[in-house]
Amino acid sequence: MHETQEQREKLVIAKAITEWRAGRISRRAMMKALAGAGIATIASRPYLGSSRISASRLQEAADAATQPAEVESWLKDVGSQFKGTSIKIVSEDTAPGKAINGFKKQLFEDLTGITVNWEIVPLDQVLAKSAQDAATKAAQNDLYYFDQAWVGRFINDTVDPQEWLSTKPDLAMPNFNFEDFLPTLVQNICQYGGKTIGMPFDVPIFMHFYRQDIFDELGLKPATTMQEYMDNAISINEAKSASGTYGTVGQMKSGHYALECDMTAYVWSHGGSVFTADGKCSLGDEQAVQGVNYMRELQKYMPAEVTTYDWGGQFTAVQQGQAGQVITWGEDFPGWDDPVASKVSGMMQVAPLPANVALRTPEQAGFEEKPELGHQGGSSFCLSAYSKQQEAAWIFLQWATSSNTQTLASILGGGASPMRQSTFDDPRVKEAAKVQAGSTRHFPGMLEVINTRMGSEPHLPAWASIATDLIAVELGKLVTSDTDTATGMAEIAKKVDEAAA
Repeated sequence: MHETQEQREKLVIAKAITEWRAGRISRRAMMKALAGAGIATIASRPYLGSSRISASRLQEAADAATQPAEVESWLKDVGSQFKGTSIKIVSEDTAPGKAINGFKKQLFEDLTGITVNWEIVPLDQVLAKSAQDAATKAAQNDLYYFDQAWVGRFINDTVDPQEWLSTKPDLAMPNFNFEDFLPTLVQNICQYGGKTIGMPFDVPIFMHFYRQDIFDELGLKPATTMQEYMDNAISINEAKSASGTYGTVGQMKSGHYALECDMTAYVWSHGGSVFTADGKCSLGDEQAVQGVNYMRELQKYMPAEVTTYDWGGQFTAVQQGQAGQVITWGEDFPGWDDPVASKVSGMMQVAPLPANVALRTPEQAGFEEKPELGHQGGSSFCLSAYSKQQEAAWIFLQWATSSNTQTLASILGGGASPMRQSTFDDPRVKEAAKVQAGSTRHFPGMLEVINTRMGSEPHLPAWASIATDLIAVELGKLVTSDTDTATGMAEIAKKVDEAAA
């Protein structure tokens, strides 16, 4: 059979990652190969909630879990048609994945007779396995987990779920209601060029948090503008840095995708974007430089070690009391509320994101980029176009992304898990909105950001490589030196244009 260019590129992806993991090539060589194939693996989110879900807690949840009677009947009547079938999934270790994998036996496998083999591997291996499958159409995996940065590369290797929901009514889960997924998540995580790749599965997203005790002590109010956020950082730093609490904390590790995430949020909030509508990189323009200057000014009111913090380091710094306020991933909040592990349990509060200084519209940006301060990093759960047991896998996919299943995952500590309006509205989720490990106190604020302030990075196939191996590396030089911002950003823009071309 004639091998297409797209198939060749996917084989290059799979081979490069496999060779790197075996120690036969360097990371630099791997990333160069991936960039040439139009993709790269970006550093995966830590999904801090997943580590908090203990085996005993999962078992307790599974024992106590219930689901609607019509779902039980559907699983027994429709799902059992595929009794004896075995399906395979590959994903990274995320909070919703760990939760669902923990209670799937009792709530799905025992009712349908379908065995679900769920392989958890690092994100680069997820990419390698998926690329190998897509290139060879070997169907080693029936369901895929795709980072939003990969949507452009794999959009033609999955089944559009909206098509199956309308064309296979005999397999349709009762009250599944695709429209219940928040529309902004579907559009920005699961679609490319007007086609839907899968179901929304999780969404780490930037939110605004502050220390209630410190704000009360200093007579401060949560910032409503970016200037007020800076002013609060200065006030907190002056009053508290000597005792180890700073104005804010970033994720500014040189060469790490976390630093690029901070940069895009501040660039967007000052009227900039990564690309303009003509496909040219705009990181060297006045608005982008203003945003990066703002980020570098904030750095003065952070601990000196911030240039070694990725998102895990930032999470721990906040948990240990180093930050008086922070704009960062909402999924971190349940760990801050943990009375056992956190020094700030019950102290962190949610506030609306500060207003942007200016905002470039999606029409003015390029490659489906959506500028906004609420930077998101979501993923989707997808049905392989090459699966030999698509219908059994489709039954599981519907169940795993249904309202009740996602609600159960959310209350187990999945701070990035709620994808549906019904999950946000569920009484069980609201009951968990209290100070505890796995708190959902931040969910109302999360919903507001998703609906009104969510920012999304460009969707061009080569974006992952550009973001990590180019922008994050060059930004690292800026935040660890006194290089002029305009000069540094102009150089980044030039290199991005070369890579995008």
